[in-house]
This record gives sequence, C-alpha cells and structure tokens, in this order.
Amino acid sequence: MSLTFARCFDPNGAVHGIPTFPWRLAPDGLATRRQLRALGLRPGGQDIAGQVLRPRFRRGPLTAFLYRVDRAKPVRPMTPAKTAALAKANTARRTCPQCRRDAGYVIPSQLGACIPCAYPEGASL
Repeated sequence: MSLTFARCFDPNGAVHGIPTFPWRLAPDGLATRRQLRALGLRPGGQDIAGQVLRPRFRRGPLTAFLYRVDRAKPVRPMTPAKTAALAKANTARRTCPQCRRDAGYVIPSQLGACIPCAYPEGASL
C-alpha cells in the first residue's frame, strides 16, 4: 500500500470526517453526481455519503463527493418552457451582433462576431 493510497483510504471517516476512498475505488452503492446523471438519477437533497480523493503532485487532492444510489431520485423531465428557453439561448449564441445573421455555429467569444464580420475581405490576417 503506497503512502498516497493510505492518506486517501479512510472508510470510517476518522481522519476526514466522512468515509474517504482512493480514486476509482468507491464501494458499490455510492456514486458521484456525474455517475448518477449517467444512470438518469440525481442526488435529490440527500446528504453526502462519502468522498473519493485523487492525490496530485504539489497541489491539494481532487475531491468528488459520493451519494447513495438507492436514495437517488429520477432526473426531472425537461418541460416545454425549459426547452424553449434553451433554444432561445442557443440562437442568441449563434447570432452575430454585427450582421444579425445566424452564423450556424456558436460565435467565438474572442472574435465577438461571425468569421466574415471579424475578418472582412481585403483585410490582412
């Protein structure tokens, strides 16, 4: 058992206050938010059941909180109003502020305009 593994393994929570496991070694029945989302679930207001730590060289460890899968709730379905708001926001991100046309792609924030407006004909790059 390496020294970094020993620092990250605290299944009783004596050192860290909550059960702590090394990266990728969480027990079955516990999952991160992303893992829950992949299963179509969400934490649903439950308390944190544990954490996984990934040690890093010369910096603090990466931490991911764990939640119980059996207490997780299903993801709320997308409502028509949310769908419309998302479509409106994406349209605004694709609309060029100079020529007011839909560019067909998200306008790069560095340019602030679509490619033809940012680099007009005849201008040197």
